[in-house]
Amino acid sequence: MTNSTPNPPTRNRVVVIGAGLGGMTAAIQLAHAGYSVDLLEKNGNVGGKLNVHKEAGFSFDLGPSIFTLPQIFRPVFEHDGKKLEDYIHLQRVDPQWRNFFEDGTVVDLWEDDAAMQLQLAKLGQDAIEDYADFRKYSKLQYDITKRGYFDKGLDTFWDFVKFYGLRDGRGLDYMTTMSRGIEKRVRNPYLRDIFEYFIKYVGSSAKDAPGFMNLMPNIQLEFGLWYVGGGLYELARAFEQRMQETGVRVHLNHRVTEIIKHGTNVSGVIAQPTDGPAVTLPADFVISNMEVVPATAQLLREPPRVMKRLNRYEPSCSGIVLHLGLDRVYPQLAHHNFFYSADQKSHFDRVFKAKLLPNDPTIYLVAPTRTDSSQAPPGCDNIKILPHIPYLNDKHPYTREDCVALKELCLDKLERMGLTDLRKHILVEDFWTPFDIEEKYLSNRGSIYGVVSDMRKNFAFKAPKRSPDYRNLFFVGGTVNPGGGMPMVTLCGQHVARLVMEQAERV
Repeated sequence: MTNSTPNPPTRNRVVVIGAGLGGMTAAIQLAHAGYSVDLLEKNGNVGGKLNVHKEAGFSFDLGPSIFTLPQIFRPVFEHDGKKLEDYIHLQRVDPQWRNFFEDGTVVDLWEDDAAMQLQLAKLGQDAIEDYADFRKYSKLQYDITKRGYFDKGLDTFWDFVKFYGLRDGRGLDYMTTMSRGIEKRVRNPYLRDIFEYFIKYVGSSAKDAPGFMNLMPNIQLEFGLWYVGGGLYELARAFEQRMQETGVRVHLNHRVTEIIKHGTNVSGVIAQPTDGPAVTLPADFVISNMEVVPATAQLLREPPRVMKRLNRYEPSCSGIVLHLGLDRVYPQLAHHNFFYSADQKSHFDRVFKAKLLPNDPTIYLVAPTRTDSSQAPPGCDNIKILPHIPYLNDKHPYTREDCVALKELCLDKLERMGLTDLRKHILVEDFWTPFDIEEKYLSNRGSIYGVVSDMRKNFAFKAPKRSPDYRNLFFVGGTVNPGGGMPMVTLCGQHVARLVMEQAERV
């Protein structure tokens, strides 16, 4: 697909590498501001990890399954009298999560406060009191972080210190871990596991992430959890439509092979189409939606001393992803479900410290037909199964065969925890391993969520949006501040567009 914009400017040409949400956001906002924008994508469709697979009447969202913080997406669409709801239909999901524990306990997490109080009453008075206390703490972490890190696009620890000072950041929980922040306020073991597993959104360990990452429950409980009607890929289609409207020229099946360097500047890219000779696109600004580490190694071809500097941006975890089309419905499932490890802290240690495949995984299971019956044939179920596993590593390397064995372990666990005879009801199966994720999306070692959030390694900071080595090269996406997840990469794209425009004005 190639689009054109009337009377494109003769300067301020922008090339965007990759059609993930962050790259598309930056492209849309710059094109709307009058820049000449070309976006190159190695695959045959836009969306990056936000992808879709259709088979035998089933429609599987391959990547993200949860939509939060709709207010972050609005600036991408709210020009020319348009609004977000002109492009997608948002449906609130409540209960937000259904949580299954090995002892048979089931706890629903509700946005609706009255429904949530009924759930808490089953756990006792301590749970009611601690839930209220934790909610206040989580909101404080969100409000402080939003004011600077999110809204201002802070990129480094020193940006953080300069913005907040000694007083403005008071109340931010940065001296302890996410797990300890929860343990300090929550006595009930079920609620502890639930709040800890919000870390799934950034593919990290609650035992290692800083305490202010406890802002994540507030994101969901204050602003809602949503489903995009027709499937999450409709959001990618909305971005695609917006690119057409703003005049972004989109080149699918174009794999960028090199960013052209001249001293401390970049001047364009070289791309290889799947069906023709290599092409060179000149640019005044280059924005890479390819992850920082592989882009630096493969496109910039930087020496080992530069690559060593990037070691603190360790990949987040990966996962095996199993999509199943079933010939029956399991009525006990909600839209979003978690089947917890019997010992979640040991699970975190095994995956994130030892870099071993889990022997008792916590499993995220999505059943979208609870909200949207179009995602499966009548009388059938569509489920996604995702346990977190280490990224591809040398400490304890694993094989595709090991991933298949883990898949069988997960099916055993789900059958034991109530999805009786699950294997017997499978009509369609689509299975992804970290090897597939790395190959399809060029992610760093098969990572799903970008850079790990670890208070010792990076204080939860990701790579900066502006290259430290090339003045007109920018990065966007899950490996860049503010991090992984659809809202954060979209916010990152907005910040990068602003930085490009500010720099262009100074030239």
